[in-house]
Amino acid sequence: MGKFNFIKTPIQGLFIIEPKVFQDKRGYFMESYNYRDFNGTGLDMCFVQDNQSKSTKGVLRGLHFQRNHSQGKLVRVIKGKVFDVAVDLRKSSETFGKWYGCILSEENKRQLYIPEKFAHGFLVLSEKAEFIYKCTDFYYPEEECGIIWNDPDINILWPLDNINEVILSEKDKSLSSFKEYINGLEGCP
Repeated sequence: MGKFNFIKTPIQGLFIIEPKVFQDKRGYFMESYNYRDFNGTGLDMCFVQDNQSKSTKGVLRGLHFQRNHSQGKLVRVIKGKVFDVAVDLRKSSETFGKWYGCILSEENKRQLYIPEKFAHGFLVLSEKAEFIYKCTDFYYPEEECGIIWNDPDINILWPLDNINEVILSEKDKSLSSFKEYINGLEGCP
């Protein structure tokens, strides 16, 4: 068995990645990324930037993407639990406008690889969560775009049962709709 289990999702190029965890009474060890293993599965990307965020329960970040410098992202949670979502924005894709979501947590140690040309967001389900991700391109503030988290056409089924309030940044409150994105506004401020 390899160091990772690569699980295909219903959206081409979007993978759940389960690392092999070596655990004993001292704790655990795992690799979170290995170029040879990823490349052997066809995930031949180069990461140029790592990011980390900390958020409280109910915080929803997204749905974000960059207009001309699209970023592939390898995302995971090192503390807490989130519902992580990717939306296919590849106009030539059979799954254009479709979303996929999964739970990422410090317990399950799962990761999600989100290819370029996807919008990405997550909702914090635990009291606090620390979220880290690797990116295939740098962050360019002038290229930042997004689609509103509760867009009716995308219709993401966010797990809001135990969330008293969805907490958004001012920027995320004013993101465009999916229809506006399709019509050329690209969800940009």
